[in-house]
Amino acid sequence: MGTEVIEQVRGWLLARNPEVTEIGWDEDLIDSRLIDSLDFPQLLLLLEELAGHELELTAENVVGFRTLRGIRDTVLTDAAGADAVSHE
Repeated sequence: MGTEVIEQVRGWLLARNPEVTEIGWDEDLIDSRLIDSLDFPQLLLLLEELAGHELELTAENVVGFRTLRGIRDTVLTDAAGADAVSHE
């Protein structure tokens, strides 16, 4: 599930930022202004939709939302269990 979901997230981010042509796994989505405080709830809703259930936002996992790799390795792993996420 991880890589497929991340590609959908990447597509969502690129659609919101037409001037951007590529988003790296470790690019900080906030520092690079790919998402801002208004976009974050929409990103969370997208991830919940793709995961098929509500995601818990905690002080520990919030940093995982900063990069695509963090979303895959932290947010989706926490949501689905370590064995359910593909780590390429």
